[in-house]
Amino acid sequence: MTTTAAFGWGSSYLTATPAGEVNIDPEDRFAVQQTLARYAFALDHADLVALESLLTDDATFTVTVAGEAGLGPFDGRAAILDLVRESTQAQTDQRRHNLVNMVFRSADGDTAVVWAYLMLTSNAGGRSSVVTTGFSTFTLRRTGDGWRIAKILVGMDNAG
Repeated sequence: MTTTAAFGWGSSYLTATPAGEVNIDPEDRFAVQQTLARYAFALDHADLVALESLLTDDATFTVTVAGEAGLGPFDGRAAILDLVRESTQAQTDQRRHNLVNMVFRSADGDTAVVWAYLMLTSNAGGRSSVVTTGFSTFTLRRTGDGWRIAKILVGMDNAG
């Protein structure tokens, strides 16, 4: 796939939640950020047990490449775990999902929407390189077990 991003292509995906000051308790803010960090580590280490514990039963996962192509949506935790299992089994390199510049777009007592930039790196053949850049939007819900990811949209600037 040769689709690449034009300037501002992600704007149509990042306007769904209006900008504004988000009032979230510092303890909840930290818990949400830790959930997202654990998600990235689970992907990088193919830790499906950890990933399963971070997703709601009805979680959805969608990928778009520069707004033109994509995968999904994958509906339900089991479908997402199958996707990750198949993807990581096919990999021959060590990938790292770097989530940076996290911004809380909305939050209330039970739901948080977070945007983050994605820089996906690879170490193949002893050399590190950037596979793709982009963004992720996450919707998290508070459950009896803490904050869990209910919705993920990954917008990649090129096919990784």
